[in-house]
Amino acid sequence: MTIALTGATGKIGGAVARALAADGVPFRMVVRDASRAPDLPGTEVAVASFGDAEASRTALEGVDLLLMVSGAEAQDRLAQHRSFVGAAATAGVRHVVYTSFAGAAADATFTLGRDHWATEQAIRATSMAHTFLRDSFYLDFVEDLVGEDGVIRGPAADGAMAAVARADVARVATEVLRNPSAHLDRTYELTGPAAITLEQAAATVSEVRGRAVTYHPETLEEAYASRAQWDPEPWQADAWVSTYTAIAEGALARVSGDVERITGRRPLTLREVLEASAR
Repeated sequence: MTIALTGATGKIGGAVARALAADGVPFRMVVRDASRAPDLPGTEVAVASFGDAEASRTALEGVDLLLMVSGAEAQDRLAQHRSFVGAAATAGVRHVVYTSFAGAAADATFTLGRDHWATEQAIRATSMAHTFLRDSFYLDFVEDLVGEDGVIRGPAADGAMAAVARADVARVATEVLRNPSAHLDRTYELTGPAAITLEQAAATVSEVRGRAVTYHPETLEEAYASRAQWDPEPWQADAWVSTYTAIAEGALARVSGDVERITGRRPLTLREVLEASAR
């Protein structure tokens, strides 16, 4: 079976690539810039971007199993995804493992979750088998929410999220690639071990980093106003703000046992993610 994966220059795809290489599993990395591809034994590199259907089809020729790590946030990300999915189907890929979103739905409050839902539907519409890894928000991202003044601001009210570590998502993806037949046409919800509020998250960051970090719940109007300083495009502002409103509504509070069921290891906590980081 020939394996290909995207995202090898990023956090999740890179971790999967290193794990497969360590196991001696040969695979192909599909990257936009060959010079950035990690130098790993037993691998080959193909160059293509999601939006380039012809290059993607060529890059995926002969591939049976594909890990499709979702593309970077962009206004046209869904169009890029659909182009790549179509190229994969045309190239003869038999099974796609896609990193989706835990709240994926046509009407998801988190606006980018709608792109993930539509991408899932595009994959389902082909003859390819699928495995959807519906990740919650990333625990690794929590500290990035802290402003320079030590405050997490957003309209999340007192909602909670069962955020997951990128390392756990990578471990799940690696296990699926190792034994794909056991995960055909399955959808998994990948979460951390507990649902935490942003107030609890701020307290944990404060304890681990030894600095004062707090959470301030904003109104919607305050949230858009406080982000105007970065002059985001409307779609980007909506994505930023809806990160918090999705937490507020409780859509991401469910804790799933899928990480441990697939990997045999309990998922990491926010404290463990922070302690393991070099910050």
